[in-house]
Order: sequence, then structure tokens, then C-alpha cells
Amino acid sequence: MGSFSIWHWLIVLLIVVMVFGTKKLKNMGSDLGGAVKGFKDGMKDGSAPEEKPSAPAGQVANAVPADKATIDVEAKQKS
Repeated sequence: MGSFSIWHWLIVLLIVVMVFGTKKLKNMGSDLGGAVKGFKDGMKDGSAPEEKPSAPAGQVANAVPADKATIDVEAKQKS
């Protein structure tokens, strides 16, 4: 009983179709396909080199890179 034959898989498939129905299985398949496509697009976007936005005409770009700039923030608590 270590391996399953084609008849075992057909019986399992028949039981799954009877439990969930064909419409729900179709929806689950399309949802799974959309998730895989979204994952692949996300992986493709993540590996693409980042483009640095250029300063619009008439504006001077900061001399300090954005990741090196510090911002001082004073937090005030409500009494």
C-alpha cells in the first residue's frame, strides 16, 4: 500500500468533486492561479533595479542622499 494507483487517485478526485462541487473547485483554481501570478510578478518587480526619480525642472536635488538624511521629531504627549 506504499504507492497509489490511478484508481486510488480517481476515487479521491470523485470524492473531492462530490464534497466541494465543480463550481467551488473552479473558483479555487482561478484564485490559486491568480495568487501564483501575483507572486511571480512580485518576484519580478523585486529583482528589477530601482530607478531613482530625477528632480523636476527648476528644483535642486538634495546634496545629502535620502537614506543618509536625519529628521528630528519632537513628540508631544497629550495630558
